[in-house]
Amino acid sequence: MTATELFEISGLTLRIAALATCLALPPAVGLGYILARYSFPGRSLAQAIIALPMVLPPVAVGLALLFLLGPQGPFSQLLSASGIQIVFTQWAAALAAATVGLPLFVRACEQAFEGVDRSYPVLARTLGHSRLQVFFRVSLPLARRGILYGALLCFTRGLGEFGATALVAGIIPGRTETLSLGIWSRTQWGDDASALTLCAVSFLLALASMWAAESWLGRGSRS
Repeated sequence: MTATELFEISGLTLRIAALATCLALPPAVGLGYILARYSFPGRSLAQAIIALPMVLPPVAVGLALLFLLGPQGPFSQLLSASGIQIVFTQWAAALAAATVGLPLFVRACEQAFEGVDRSYPVLARTLGHSRLQVFFRVSLPLARRGILYGALLCFTRGLGEFGATALVAGIIPGRTETLSLGIWSRTQWGDDASALTLCAVSFLLALASMWAAESWLGRGSRS
């Protein structure tokens, strides 16, 4: 494996993990806030459904995404009419990583919002702020540390995603071949040296991400 190939695969993995985190951010924050602030019938069922991508086999998640977004899926005509192709692209890899990382992200956001003193939003409401203003000006800033921690967890999960990505994005060198897919493909080719090199890079990136997350969380606890 050349240095150019190594940098290309590593850079692609980082881009896909970052894009997956951005895709998961809005639903994770919204769902986390709802689960933390509201009690409603079926709340535990909703939590279980959100957690499913984390406990299901990744290939099952990939198969579900392939069914939804593939040529015979329910969204195929809409995507074709819009000229959008998702399957076997970097967007598919990012969507797969976002789906499997979403449960971790939602859980972190839920805990972050639960940690916000409920008296602050109530006080803001008495001062005339709308619910939306209270969310963006009070709840969200106070929960930002936990949300960032969840984002780092989602990012790290995206770095190592394999099963769902392999099905919905394929293993296309230069387009969708991430570190985990590269490790598997090179192992199949018998190129163990390259596979070990990619393993080392994957380990270093995951360690750096988790170290950053734990350091950020530790600073918040001390402050």
